[in-house]
Amino acid sequence: MTATTALPPLADQALRLIDLGVPTTAGLRPEVLHEAAARWGSDRTDALLAIDPALAPPSALAPLMRRAEKPGFVVEDMTDVDSFAPAGVELPEAALYLVDAPERGDEFENDSPAEALEALTARGRTPLLLTEGLHWALQNPEVIERNHCFMTIGSRAVKASGHVDSRTPALWISGGTGRDGKERRNAPKLGWCWWNNRHTWLGIASAAGRSV
Repeated sequence: MTATTALPPLADQALRLIDLGVPTTAGLRPEVLHEAAARWGSDRTDALLAIDPALAPPSALAPLMRRAEKPGFVVEDMTDVDSFAPAGVELPEAALYLVDAPERGDEFENDSPAEALEALTARGRTPLLLTEGLHWALQNPEVIERNHCFMTIGSRAVKASGHVDSRTPALWISGGTGRDGKERRNAPKLGWCWWNNRHTWLGIASAAGRSV
């Protein structure tokens, strides 16, 4: 990891989530996070502490992001953000788990999610979930870097027809244009891109795996 994508020790990650009130949102006692960090290794910096998305959904996490003292937000045309659930990703059966060796996926800039997923699968890696990307941004806001932001293609939505939605969630920095509003310029933004589109400034985030 670089300084931009680095993670704090697990003990500090637990404290950060507690300070933000995330355990309360998830219905967890703060002590549970401290105990989990101690059990997994308080000083570890190679993994991200994450909460089951069913307990802490994207809509609750996104406003907690900060960049240039501006809060994060969800784009206006993504009112269904919480319907983006793990797809083809097996989560541990636990309220808390570790995301091992996360990578922002800069090498996949200008690759479509479909193309990147094939490459990641061949490498034995797993695409990051939207909530995992948000947890990462809460721990290190600099991971959302101008011209080097990322998609979280492990989360997909299913339409009423049963077809998979062609949108894929992503985290980047608002330019303050359009419906975002000028007041949101430089704020961290949760938006979406198309599954088969390429973007030169959006990587595809992934992890080595998940563990408890």
